Amino acid sequence: QVQLVESGGGVVQAGGSLRLSCAVSARTLSGYAVGWFRQAPTKERDFVAAISWSSSNTHYADSVSGRFTISKDNAKTTVYLQMNSLKPEDTAVYYCAAEGPPYYSDCRQSDYWGQGTQVTVSS
Repeated sequence: QVQLVESGGGVVQAGGSLRLSCAVSARTLSGYAVGWFRQAPTKERDFVAAISWSSSNTHYADSVSGRFTISKDNAKTTVYLQMNSLKPEDTAVYYCAAEGPPYYSDCRQSDYWGQGTQVTVSS
């Protein structure tokens, strides 16, 4: 069983930055990947970024590559999403999710989800 709790959402102006956190609780995360997804109103949930817990390999959606950075703190079992150069189209509820073992690089079959945190980017 894996539990995830997101935090760090808020309102920011276009061009600004936010850092989201995902606190992960599990007996072990070996063989897992943790990813971030987002869902805007009336749209489907989209993959944003993911990180392998064991190897720290990362994977990004094209829409955020170069602007967002995913990282983790093993001691705190927390995954972060640093979001820079934010755009109004980044506005969405952001979810973290865990998949594995094994896992896809984009966590497409995540079994565990957090409750989400709202990010609003004003123009």
